[in-house]
Amino acid sequence: MHTGNAVHWFADRHVTEGNGARRAFQDPWRTLSYQDLHAATCRFASALRGAGIGRERRVVLLLQDTIDFPIAFWGTMRSGAVPVPINTLLTADTVDYILADSRADAVVISAPLVPALLPVLKGIRTVIVSQPDGSEPAVPDPVWLGFRGFLSSGGAEAATAEASPDEVAFWLYSSGSTGAPKGVKHVHSSLRCSADTYGAQVLGIRPDDVMFSAAKAFHAYGLGNSVIFPMSIGAATVFLPERPTPDAVLGMMREHNPTLFGGVPTLYAALLASPYIGPGAGSARLRRCISAGEALPADIGTRWKSLVGVDILDGIGSTELLHIFISNTPDDIRYGTSGKPVPGYEARIIDDHDRPARNGEAGELVVRGDSAAEGYWNQRAKSRRTFQGEWTYTGDTYIRDEDGYYRFQGRSDEMLKVSGVWVSPFEVEEALISHPAVLEAAVIGRQDKDGLVKPKAFVILQESARDEPVDVLIAALQTHVKERVGVWKYPRWIEVVDSFPKTATGKIQRFRLREV
Repeated sequence: MHTGNAVHWFADRHVTEGNGARRAFQDPWRTLSYQDLHAATCRFASALRGAGIGRERRVVLLLQDTIDFPIAFWGTMRSGAVPVPINTLLTADTVDYILADSRADAVVISAPLVPALLPVLKGIRTVIVSQPDGSEPAVPDPVWLGFRGFLSSGGAEAATAEASPDEVAFWLYSSGSTGAPKGVKHVHSSLRCSADTYGAQVLGIRPDDVMFSAAKAFHAYGLGNSVIFPMSIGAATVFLPERPTPDAVLGMMREHNPTLFGGVPTLYAALLASPYIGPGAGSARLRRCISAGEALPADIGTRWKSLVGVDILDGIGSTELLHIFISNTPDDIRYGTSGKPVPGYEARIIDDHDRPARNGEAGELVVRGDSAAEGYWNQRAKSRRTFQGEWTYTGDTYIRDEDGYYRFQGRSDEMLKVSGVWVSPFEVEEALISHPAVLEAAVIGRQDKDGLVKPKAFVILQESARDEPVDVLIAALQTHVKERVGVWKYPRWIEVVDSFPKTATGKIQRFRLREV
């Protein structure tokens, strides 16, 4: 059992062990050593207490990926308050909902986000504004504070709040792709559990590693990549504050030569379409790539390996379990699958009656592991449905094949019953993406003239295919799917689009496609 506030192990340990001078975080303007991080988090904790932010009160972080993120995250935790990182791309209405739902006493926000959110910040007692480059921002309200000034108001030494391993340490809000976001409450020991399992035994992170995660730190996947895993071993992270376009990502790879890269399938597809992609994706030191957020189509994995020279370790994680719990591993990669359970986790596939499904039979994936959240905030019914004893019900439909690999079929509420047979939208999408004309694909169910559900596909074309006659291309894609996965699974309708509605982490919002 890991005891005490997680700040001791993740932040302070490196200083007490004599490694305080090591680089911890770097953004385009500044570098933060572990010693600097210790000092800054002490000041932040002290300043929070001085501002009257008490223990267990919520502090919402609306921060871009700069060194101020780990300072605010760990500084809040050091004080005994609860950091709540949230998506920086949310609408003002959704931010307003989260601020009210969490009853936030304070908000720490990046200056570029302030204008769009100004109306919803009016009722917050303490607002701290971070200028990404570290300068003091001009604040629109005289009672608001600049991040640097706020830090300087705190003392150089601050007592770290004592905490039980089972005490709530931080919240994350679920993406809300199918409804209002839910506050997911994680305890202190979840952080160490995630580091000891996926971080140590799958990612294999080392002290000399440099991590670059295109997935942002406000998200569970990005938080693990950029903050939890590097800090578990004293490694370094390089931050990209802006949107991770292919050009921006490849620029970071060339400039910083990271050894580890974390992306999502959509981004890997976009990078493969870039004329600048090549060995190491620009990094001379790249040794490992990981993917989560959505299942990685096999074709993207094999093409990445052949062009970049490094495998992508695809896996599945969730906000509720903090990070990845089923994954491919460096010595066991099977593209088209999510791999096998990460050491420390147990997975089962169950049918509609909670009975174990047979190999090859689709069912809901349920997982047991020590990084599971305590529950949802103010959502008792949903907590009871998701967290049942030691098992977390993921809402994902999977099959386990005869060799023990787990294959994603779709969200349980997205599976299609076609001609009396369950069809996986992901299987159809994967078949479409394997055609050289297709960059991205999304499949939903649509009723035909007889009221029967059939697959409908939306596709984004590769640049090279955009001048081809659409009707000819659609017929070719339909034939391709029939040959790859079966005649009854082919999309009866295919619509060519320029973009998909997505969450900030790259997940396609299929529920919005159903509204088209």
